[in-house]
Amino acid sequence: MTSVEKKGPYFTEEDLKQIRAAVQAVGQLEGYVSITDFVEAAARRELRRLQRKYNNGRKWPGVEAGELRPGRRTRAETAAREDHP
Repeated sequence: MTSVEKKGPYFTEEDLKQIRAAVQAVGQLEGYVSITDFVEAAARRELRRLQRKYNNGRKWPGVEAGELRPGRRTRAETAAREDHP
């Protein structure tokens, strides 16, 4: 059995409201019974897209919790994110 790390993503309140609205409006039609289902499916799609684009469609070696840089985004990272919503 695969272990599941219980950590939540951070969203703005407006994004959370829209996610809740989408799950409530069409979740059952799309197979999402919860916000977690919705977010996990979106993350898996994006992960597969990045693997195809940057890693010849292959999985990367796993990275353990705590190995990523902690903390807030830099100004440059924030600006880049705002340019590509």
